[in-house]
Amino acid sequence: MTMELRHLRAFLAIAEEGGITRAAARLHISQPALSRTLRALEEHLGVRLVDRSTHHLRLTDAGQAFRVRAAAAVAAVDAALDPGHTEVWPLRVGHTWSALGRHTSTVLRRWQETHPRTPLELLRIDDKTAGLAHGRVHAALLRGPLTTPGVSSALLAYEPRVAAVAADSDLTARADLVLADLTGHAIVLNTLSGTTTPQLWAVAARPDSTWEVANTDDWLAAIAAGRGVGVSSVATAEMHPYPGVAYRPLADAPALPLHLVWSEPPTHAAITELASFLSEFFRQSSPARRTPE
Repeated sequence: MTMELRHLRAFLAIAEEGGITRAAARLHISQPALSRTLRALEEHLGVRLVDRSTHHLRLTDAGQAFRVRAAAAVAAVDAALDPGHTEVWPLRVGHTWSALGRHTSTVLRRWQETHPRTPLELLRIDDKTAGLAHGRVHAALLRGPLTTPGVSSALLAYEPRVAAVAADSDLTARADLVLADLTGHAIVLNTLSGTTTPQLWAVAARPDSTWEVANTDDWLAAIAAGRGVGVSSVATAEMHPYPGVAYRPLADAPALPLHLVWSEPPTHAAITELASFLSEFFRQSSPARRTPE
């Protein structure tokens, strides 16, 4: 059976909508037709992509991995057929917050100087994969352990962690802090795209309460308002100075790995060149941030 782009679009609609009914309505086709399309794709691949055994449809592990590939393939076709990109083909890189920290503008300038026909676009996208799993970007800058299946990656640096506290907090009297200093406060967690969880603390020393938000802007606002304290990468302090928020180094918190991540096979010809470019840049610019502390 010949697979077509519609098979991939059908699967992605199901993955994004979380069900056959909503996906069929979005695609303006019947539910039986959509189910047949999904079944044909699964038979072609020889794997089950969707678990239908529960009331709430979910992707299997194979489906999660295939979602990245399918989204990348659809995005590549859409980009190739975009009349606005016949002369140049921008390389889109997603990030959830802080991009490349203090190096962001330098990297953009140097890439433009050395690769003038391949514009590099940094896009902030508030989800765990910074748009990679949905095909919105060709690659993504992700912090923390990698959990996205079906991708390749380049480790760029390890970034020290910092505490973010209200500017009028007693904690600002100290030059640096340790995790135990934060346990008497609520911890503000960015549950959509952040890397900090209560598991950062030892079981016996975990904070008693948390305050959940869905993006960096709300995270900063909650800390400034005194609803709690936060933990993030030093890149956040470099990229997000905020009225009412003070940053302090966290002496005993493990550093965060920063990766460039892309789907396999790559969906842009310049991705491997970008990985080499960034790896060399960080090797020269931040040798102290190439190894965990």
